[in-house]
Amino acid sequence: MLVVAKTDIGKVRSSNQDSYNIGEFQNGVVWAVVCDGMGGANGGNVASAAAVKMISDKITTCYYDGMSGNSIRNMLLSSIETANVCVYEMSQSNESLYGMGTTVVAAIATADTVYIAHAGDSRAYMFSDGSITQLTKDHSVVQDMVERGQITQDEARVHPGKNLITRALGVDSTLDIDFYIEDFNKDDILMICTDGLTNFVDTEIINSTFKESDFGDFADKLVEIANDNGGGDNITVVAIANN
Repeated sequence: MLVVAKTDIGKVRSSNQDSYNIGEFQNGVVWAVVCDGMGGANGGNVASAAAVKMISDKITTCYYDGMSGNSIRNMLLSSIETANVCVYEMSQSNESLYGMGTTVVAAIATADTVYIAHAGDSRAYMFSDGSITQLTKDHSVVQDMVERGQITQDEARVHPGKNLITRALGVDSTLDIDFYIEDFNKDDILMICTDGLTNFVDTEIINSTFKESDFGDFADKLVEIANDNGGGDNITVVAIANN
């Protein structure tokens, strides 16, 4: 496995409220967590950093060689559920942190399978055979409107409410988490990113950048394009290549 990652404050924000972590086990299995925090001057930073640390600690402590797919699922879901309760309790006990929360995408990539747990509008994509596929579905107001036929996908990209999410870690005492299992073939690439990328770089440009770039430069180039297009939010990109 090969891994590249990049996070950037962007051109507008005063702080970077995105957090991420990645790691690799001795058997070559790679894990990654990406969070995009929200809430108050400091709340977003606290929520995303705390969630990433707690989820990362649970993965590195609980994962073992030969772990079944069902056990991986349970591990990812329980790690996010635990982080959700902890971040929520932090927000309730500190007035300056009240209302904070964070999106989350956590992934385990083995030699042939990717396991993804997700809440919010940070995304996971798969590059395979020259095409890009969005694996996760945004938990957002505009995505709900698209599914009800009220607006088109193109209209959703520029809708004034596109940043309003319907699920976030730490906002309530419970959290509904989506879980995905996907094939991960040789030469496939899994990408996890925050909306600071997808709100400023079209999917077609992401795919063409992937095709035209060396893998080692891929994350850097996407961040550069997002900043060139305004950089209106923090930007985080993590990519895992099955080589």
